[in-house]
Amino acid sequence: MDAPDIVVPVRERAVSQELRYALRSWEANLPHRRVWIIGYRPPWLGGVEYVPSRQDARTKYANTTAAMRHACRRPEISDPFLWANDDFFVMEKLDAMPVLHRGPVREVEEYYAARASGSYLQGMRETRALLAEFGHEDPLSYELHVPLLIDKEGMLDAVSAGRRVEALHKRTMFGNLNKIGGDRIQDVKVLHRGPRFDRSTPFLSTMPDSFGNGEVGRLIRASFPQPSTYETTRRR
Repeated sequence: MDAPDIVVPVRERAVSQELRYALRSWEANLPHRRVWIIGYRPPWLGGVEYVPSRQDARTKYANTTAAMRHACRRPEISDPFLWANDDFFVMEKLDAMPVLHRGPVREVEEYYAARASGSYLQGMRETRALLAEFGHEDPLSYELHVPLLIDKEGMLDAVSAGRRVEALHKRTMFGNLNKIGGDRIQDVKVLHRGPRFDRSTPFLSTMPDSFGNGEVGRLIRASFPQPSTYETTRRR
């Protein structure tokens, strides 16, 4: 199979330094054909394909679902494609992106229920309940902060099946309905500024504060000091 395209939903904002360094990491370490930005295109970006998408004021979940549908319906985008957020970093050279999951949804749900509530947790519960209706009594969670290879028809079916879930966990719905399997890892999102995080993983993800002010951000910026071909300015 030829290298897939990478598709990134980007919400409207003034700057996106995480995206700048994510692109540097993908160019260095993640085999791909083209990069597609869906939603908002920062002015410093070059050499990418762009699909405008209206930013829905209701929820971020509506935005990413709309972006996913755009990606799956455009014939110019490879099938399959890699779905990635603008703060996913690939720290080591890969031959191809592996399929990864977070373990059973019930365990992830317990983790979040002990710490917080809200629409994300409610969406997780509703997604798990819906998958049970489809015969997946103990589904796996694919809500990791790493790229995921997406089959267009399979994802459109998953989004359609979950259309009544406001905060649908699209990756999880897709992964289970299409039985993609994969290997289990801990999530790689670093939420804090401190130096204690797993440096052995090929993948990292950040929050704006941990990227801008934390040790993980300093590591990422030091790892990819050179601008990528996707940057039209030299600002670092």
